[in-house]
Amino acid sequence: MRDLLDFYTNAPLLELGLEADRIREQKHPLGVVTYIVDRNINYTNVCVADCGFCAFYRRPKHGEGYTLSYEQIGEKIEETKALGGVQILIQGGHNPYIPFEWYLDLLRYIKMYHPIHIHGFSPSEVDFFATRFRMDATDVIRELKAAGLDSIPGGGGEILVQRVRDIAAPKKAGADRWLEIMELAHNAGMKTSVTMMYGIGETLAERIEHLQRVRELQARTHGFTAFITWPLQPENTPTMSHMPKTDAVTYLRTVAMSRIVLDNIPNLQSSWVTMGMKVGQMALRYGCNDFGSLMIEENVVSAANTTHRTTTDELDRLIVDAGFTPARRRQDYSIISSDDGVSMAAPVVAATAAA
Repeated sequence: MRDLLDFYTNAPLLELGLEADRIREQKHPLGVVTYIVDRNINYTNVCVADCGFCAFYRRPKHGEGYTLSYEQIGEKIEETKALGGVQILIQGGHNPYIPFEWYLDLLRYIKMYHPIHIHGFSPSEVDFFATRFRMDATDVIRELKAAGLDSIPGGGGEILVQRVRDIAAPKKAGADRWLEIMELAHNAGMKTSVTMMYGIGETLAERIEHLQRVRELQARTHGFTAFITWPLQPENTPTMSHMPKTDAVTYLRTVAMSRIVLDNIPNLQSSWVTMGMKVGQMALRYGCNDFGSLMIEENVVSAANTTHRTTTDELDRLIVDAGFTPARRRQDYSIISSDDGVSMAAPVVAATAAA
């Protein structure tokens, strides 16, 4: 821990980058940088978690609260597939008015009428379901999987240190519980991603602790497909609008350190949606082998006035200019070829950091 913290704190930026790039090249020697085309469908913005860093949610009975119908979600999926999307990321607030059967019926509806890979329901949502419906988390995961859930996103991780979570998100699943649910999902045969949102009041040592806890779980389960880190977007947030925005150097140091510590997680995503295209491109030389998601719809990051838009053509160009070969992928990081019957249209889209 001390050596890692010293390296993170004091090593020159280029030294960190070179070590991270060495690990990236060792894991991905062919020089391919991938990305996925998908859509983030936020089925409800009603939430009782009251996270201080979230500009998206609305409290129950707020005039701007909503819950989408199955038909609205189905229309969004068909639009996604028409534009070459291969999955949906489905997440929502902790809405106390939605029964558990609604979620199961939604998954069945999607698989029957709008079949697509469903990457959904973060550990915080799973924990909320278990608490709200008085179920064991293992049973929640089992029933969601049986109804059609394919994989689980790493949202809601923030910083996996309880001191920080008690300040930033005291009503949401704690650090141990978040990791426990991920382990339960892995044991149930589900693959997941994992995230770190920094800049919410944690120390550098607590960022390293987060990374080490993720590494330890991966060593046991091998269930994480990718790691994504991005900074707090403070605009419009309830209690953190005064927090400073991260700079490019801090982001590159953090993403490089993530690649160095998490040498047992195969993929690292660049968060160009929060940092912009050029910094996102630079991250490809600081350990990242994936350009994340071209997301046809994104609402959470956008609620904090941070939305960078691009096209598949521009992403391809940025990857090539950085010295790599671009390729579209699926959630499991398998490459999509021109023979797979997927539309290769080039939509203008917004993207997310965590898919």
